[in-house]
Amino acid sequence: MHSIVLLFPVLLSTLVGAVQPISVDGNGYIMYCPCMGRFGNQADHFLGSLGFAKAINRTLVLPPWVEYRKAEPRSVQVPFDTYFQVAPLQNFHRVITMENFMKNLSPSLWPRAERISFCYTERMGLDGSAGHGCNAKSGNPFGSFWDTFDIDFVESEFFGPKLHYDVHHGDGMAAKWIDRYPGEKWPVLAFTGAPAVFPVQRENLDLHRYLKWSAKYENDAKQFIREALPRGAFIGIHLRNGIDWVRACEHVRDSSNLFSSPQCLGYRNEHGQLTGEMCMPSSDTIVRQLKRRVKLQREAMPDNPIRAVFVASDSNHMLGELNDALKRMDVIVVRHPDTNPHLDLAILGRSNYFIGNCVSSYSAFVKRERDASGFPSSFWAFPAEKPTPKSKGTMPNHEEL
Repeated sequence: MHSIVLLFPVLLSTLVGAVQPISVDGNGYIMYCPCMGRFGNQADHFLGSLGFAKAINRTLVLPPWVEYRKAEPRSVQVPFDTYFQVAPLQNFHRVITMENFMKNLSPSLWPRAERISFCYTERMGLDGSAGHGCNAKSGNPFGSFWDTFDIDFVESEFFGPKLHYDVHHGDGMAAKWIDRYPGEKWPVLAFTGAPAVFPVQRENLDLHRYLKWSAKYENDAKQFIREALPRGAFIGIHLRNGIDWVRACEHVRDSSNLFSSPQCLGYRNEHGQLTGEMCMPSSDTIVRQLKRRVKLQREAMPDNPIRAVFVASDSNHMLGELNDALKRMDVIVVRHPDTNPHLDLAILGRSNYFIGNCVSSYSAFVKRERDASGFPSSFWAFPAEKPTPKSKGTMPNHEEL
């Protein structure tokens, strides 16, 4: 009985004064703050939240992406559909943008006096006091996120310890959520953080196929490939080497898994053990692996040889060093002139071959997108260096761009 979707039509005025119907999901909505980490982490959490919403049969309110910009004291919230299309997600489950929900549904469905924040247990505020609640707006980006939509909470609701976010492993968790929080009594479950775990669970990896770039980012990526890269195939690489990453990689010696390392090592380290070189590959490893990949791709597809390497990086793109190393192979190394990590992602996703960082959630985003399209990828320093067979998978045809 829990699988029934109740949709009630409501008449709403558009900007031009016309009246159009919009459906209200009687099973309720899920809302959350993507408050952990930057884009790569938020993308992992998004896939988990989408899977969670599907499992408990509520419409997912698509949150804006939380960004941290220089000289900005608080986070900036970028609407979800700036980067990604909404329509493809509807092919998997019901979704609505947060802007649309707050403007058109919240006044009647979720009035100010009934806004309750959800958390597992009490969350300590910045002042060190527990405050006997979720403290949903304490700190950055929590406060700035909810303030963007003029949201304040009147109460807190603790769902732990009986409930948790793992709805995939056999204890009827989805049904327990539905029974405890029926949509008619709890129309909105507004979580302090994402109702998902990091890194993304294996069961939710395939959901990335519904995440499609917006027309702007798709077109900008195609334009860069056409105009800035020589005719022919290209390799996309991600170099994570900023000072914060250097410090993060110091934890390798104490960890069997770190950040997104399950993407190459497996969730139980069934494919090997984490090494410092996987987290922070040396320049020798990068050059050696690139040269080998260029040679292998040319042997596999002599009619469409590698002519360029596109680099995305948070710090050092190594353009000089890589260009020197590859010039005898008639390969140029380039980056996008703008500092736009999302456009870099869109370009990497269209490369003929991708090499990423095993530990990075940014690389993990590219890997999932390419897996969904059947495009080949690998990681720095993994597996152990040895001659590799010709890569499997379909190579995108950029001649049609």
